[in-house]
Amino acid sequence: MKKHLTLIVFLLAIFCFSIDKTIAQGKKADTVSTADVQFTSIPTAADSLAMRKAKAAAEAAAKTTQAVANGKSMPGTVVIKAEIPKTLWQIFIEGFLGGLLAVTMPCIYPLLPLTVSFFTKKAGSKSKAAGQALIYGLSIIAIYVALGMLISIVFGPGALNQLATNGIFNFFFFLLLVVFGISFLGAFEITLPSSLANKLDANSDKGGITGIFFMAATLVVVSFSCTGPIIGTLLVEAAAKGERSGPAMGMFGFSLALAIPFVIFALFPSALKSLPKSGGWLNSIKVFLGFLELAFALKFLSNVDLAYHWNWFDREIFLSLWIAIGILMVLYLLGKIKFSNDSDVPFLSVPRLFISIIVLSFVIYMIPGLWGAPLKSISAFLPPPATQDFNLYNLQLNGGKVSASVDLKDIGPKKYADGFTRGKVMDLDGWYDYDQALLVSKKLNKPILLDFTGWNCVNCRKMENNVWSQPEVYKMLKNDFVLVEAYVDDKKVELEKNQQYTSSYSGKKITLLGDKWSDIQAARFNSNSQPDYVILNSNGDQLLPAQGADYNPNNYIKFLQAGIAEYKKNNGSN
Repeated sequence: MKKHLTLIVFLLAIFCFSIDKTIAQGKKADTVSTADVQFTSIPTAADSLAMRKAKAAAEAAAKTTQAVANGKSMPGTVVIKAEIPKTLWQIFIEGFLGGLLAVTMPCIYPLLPLTVSFFTKKAGSKSKAAGQALIYGLSIIAIYVALGMLISIVFGPGALNQLATNGIFNFFFFLLLVVFGISFLGAFEITLPSSLANKLDANSDKGGITGIFFMAATLVVVSFSCTGPIIGTLLVEAAAKGERSGPAMGMFGFSLALAIPFVIFALFPSALKSLPKSGGWLNSIKVFLGFLELAFALKFLSNVDLAYHWNWFDREIFLSLWIAIGILMVLYLLGKIKFSNDSDVPFLSVPRLFISIIVLSFVIYMIPGLWGAPLKSISAFLPPPATQDFNLYNLQLNGGKVSASVDLKDIGPKKYADGFTRGKVMDLDGWYDYDQALLVSKKLNKPILLDFTGWNCVNCRKMENNVWSQPEVYKMLKNDFVLVEAYVDDKKVELEKNQQYTSSYSGKKITLLGDKWSDIQAARFNSNSQPDYVILNSNGDQLLPAQGADYNPNNYIKFLQAGIAEYKKNNGSN
């Protein structure tokens, strides 16, 4: 029975942690490199006094701040904005959970009684055995933390942060997770050279602290086939979404969880009797994780597909693959399919049944998404709804239409629109060129909502699906604003030749529309996080402090209303 209880605790933990990982980030905003960008607190007061102060500050800053657009200066201001990356505590907890999972891997779990028995027999006394086990645990922590520090030193937080939105990196990580997933399913094992393990094992015979340290190093090497995929994922997440010390903190949490069982059982050897015996359930956890690795890999492939406009990995294809993987997981848990390293499942245990119910429920929940259902709980993780080829879901929000009395023909065709049809939010009429948007704003006498977004921005999708879809928000976006969609990570759409320029901010040649938006956001608004919402008047002057991701629709409505009020106060002009 204890065996079953342990199994369900670990499997439910990894399932919940992995499936809802992105959703549980709450209000954390997706970020790209924070190099050379300073962030401070964002003012939240929306009353008229605060708006007057904000406008005065914007006008003063406009006299000294230059932005780059189309190779020339634009009216500008610096947005005072707070953007909090993933905290060290969050990174530590993720690492700790990964370490707990690693303990249940077939490469480590059977070593618990063997290692503890070695200490108790060799030491001769309980106190000495506990001391040696403590040194062993500290050695494990030191090795993994050193690995995390090495990652930070070699790459630096800025470089790894930029990699998080890089197409080549995303495709590489997709392939890496597929390889890890196939390995966990039992096709092969990813191991470090056996010669390295042999050398470390030979050094472990030296005795003393040195010998114990090399014993720990040997464990790290021989268990790499199980821990490699886990620590690889943790390192990338910590480096790309955390602070400079993120990788080291993630490895500290991971190694602490890995070391604690060895120390505890050395202190209380009799507790080993209560551990479930090694068996097929260990491999079941590994296979379950393999399915999850394959499912997560699809997100990185989707990122590349969107940023480079491959246009073949649509929302229903993504969902179909997730549903198929989920069904296979259920069949595996029920014992209907098995892999090369699996043991026979003579009967269906209660833990397997409950986990199967959870997975199957999730699969059933996703099925309506094939016909366009919003699936709000996971919408941030999916490709945009506009990629759906067959969509029966139609939002009836009664948002109204732009006044037909205003003729926009003289503005010309909407620039770059063909490249962003897959990113269109509902039926909102977004624009993609800044200068055109200014002309439209003057024609319609409406403020501009400049939406700095991204194809790979999870929180952007969450805002669009959970906040913008609210009737009142949608109505305001539809009727009261000129929406400008600024995709900062687009890698395909090229600027017209006469629009290309060399950035005075970064010194780089700007040839892509995505690079232009990224350059404008950093140079003019002193920000590089998405989503980032900026309200401008028809002259391009900022009316209010910018706002990032806020999943409370009421707060977003207040932000939009304050922008409209400030625009009307001056009739859209200075």
